[in-house]
Amino acid sequence: MALLSSSSPRLLLRSFPALARPPRAAYHDYIRILTPGGGTVRLPLNNPHFVGTASSRGERRQQEDFYAYAGLSLDPAELALSFKKMHGIDWDPTSLPPALARQVMFVGIYDGHGGSTVSQFLRQELHGLFENVNQSRFRKLGGYFRRFTGGALSSWVDKMLSEEREAKECGATASIVLLKSLDNSGFFQASQVALTVAHVGDTRVLLTSTEAGRVTPMTENHHADARVESIRLRRMMGGLTTDSFGEIRWMGVLANTRCLGDLKFKPYGVTPEPEVRSMVLEGPKWSHITLISDGVSSVVSDEEVSDLARGALSPKHAAERILSYAEDMGSDDNMTAIVVPLAGWGKITGPDRTKELRDYRVKGMQGSERQRGRWM
Repeated sequence: MALLSSSSPRLLLRSFPALARPPRAAYHDYIRILTPGGGTVRLPLNNPHFVGTASSRGERRQQEDFYAYAGLSLDPAELALSFKKMHGIDWDPTSLPPALARQVMFVGIYDGHGGSTVSQFLRQELHGLFENVNQSRFRKLGGYFRRFTGGALSSWVDKMLSEEREAKECGATASIVLLKSLDNSGFFQASQVALTVAHVGDTRVLLTSTEAGRVTPMTENHHADARVESIRLRRMMGGLTTDSFGEIRWMGVLANTRCLGDLKFKPYGVTPEPEVRSMVLEGPKWSHITLISDGVSSVVSDEEVSDLARGALSPKHAAERILSYAEDMGSDDNMTAIVVPLAGWGKITGPDRTKELRDYRVKGMQGSERQRGRWM
């Protein structure tokens, strides 16, 4: 399906003979919107104006970054319960055609480490797994948020990965964005949209306002020395070390202490349990959402990521600008950028506050060893 990722969408599960596909997958590579006449039309998600993507292997020997996007079909009663419990909103799914009431936009970014086994599995399967988690016992406890916070999804994924030998030695960080239009519009034009972000590791999700392009980070890096993680890890066996590059490692190996896979480290404090954040957005007040892997965020600030989307011809063009700048800044890691437009796309006010700094940084990189190596 065209919705899947930066590698061939026909990649088979030869690496996962023991993993059964979830039943009755209803997700699509399109979304539906309501026409003025009361009917519905399908809009393909591979349109660069709906989701913009850019990815590069950098100077690494293999690509371990992957991504996926899809239109999910979820129980409207479960969604209504979630919005009531989390936001105090009385959303009536019967006001929409059934297909629109069930529709949720899913976008995921997966940054593998130690190999691509886990990140490729997530690219192919996570959206289907999320859609098909058996939530009958969680419905009373809080709607579809319980797919994450109840532990059902993360523990299920690691249980499936336990059948794959390579998942003991490698893993992936991940950020998931869920967008639910609360009216009859697509996520990119909705006046009100519910945003949920579930996250493990150091991929990042950034929400950009139309007001001066201000950035709201929706994720926090789950590194061993981060406040939330250091408190949790004090109770576990293991310890922090500093590698030759000055980076903090847990158990002398892992930069991230929340991830999927890395199964041999799970008894020592590494957890697949995500942090989940949710907001209800007034669509016209927000320009776009950006998902990036650490190959980008390690060399580009959140504010620069936001400003690089200004004036872009499309979300695809914006993602390419972010990736190109990360390359200019010398990143040699796998790099991925995904830009998802909201109703305020193209309406950011005020000046580009980081342009002079970006120009200065690009000029400073000219002639460096990394740049010369990339241009040769």
